[in-house]
Amino acid sequence: MAPQPLRAGIPRRVLIKLSGEALMGEDAYGINPTVLGRIANETRQLVERGIQVAIVIGGGNICRGSDLAALGMDRIAADHMGMLATVINGLALQDALEHLQQSARVMSALQIHQVCEDYIRRRAVHHLEKGFVVILTAGTGNPFFTTDSAASLRAIEINADLMIKATKVDGIYSADPVKCRTAQRYEVIAYDQVLEQKLAVMDATAIVLCRDNRMPLRVVDMTRDGALVRAGTGESEGTLVTFAA
Repeated sequence: MAPQPLRAGIPRRVLIKLSGEALMGEDAYGINPTVLGRIANETRQLVERGIQVAIVIGGGNICRGSDLAALGMDRIAADHMGMLATVINGLALQDALEHLQQSARVMSALQIHQVCEDYIRRRAVHHLEKGFVVILTAGTGNPFFTTDSAASLRAIEINADLMIKATKVDGIYSADPVKCRTAQRYEVIAYDQVLEQKLAVMDATAIVLCRDNRMPLRVVDMTRDGALVRAGTGESEGTLVTFAA
């Protein structure tokens, strides 16, 4: 199906940061096929609307480097294991997209030529312009950097118009909504306010990267049907983080 022409106010190119944990659905570990299929379907819908989509995917549903390091493993080895977990998730998402007849490419910050391409910025942009979904894995390829930081960096590098942080919470709250029933959900919040209040959105490096490069960020609940489509097409979904509240 040919992409539809974009309407005014709809981002031309978006980068979605997918939480690895959210891929589990209600399972305790791994990848839930139903959740994976829904994410693939919503991604395909964005492409059909003429939006170029890149995805940075986490690996917490399989292996998180910081958790392994906390158990005594060497941090660098643990982080490399976490990067490989993101490649597994990326390959699974590519397969789900291709089952929907949506072309996709997995690109890795680590060299794994037998299973995916190296991440090269110009090649990634070329794939996006051809209508492929580009799935960016292995973080930045460096230990000690989270996939949130990788997502901010890649969004800036590919000149995305919007970054979407897809989690299991429907936006940013003034406190943990699970622990505090009076927590307030923000419709719009400034980057500086996120940093000053130490709100658990993304790590500080990722937030500063977005702020300093004027990258709009929308935080949404990826478990809600249609959330990615609504956020990617400019609707008021979740919380918008910008430069002045």
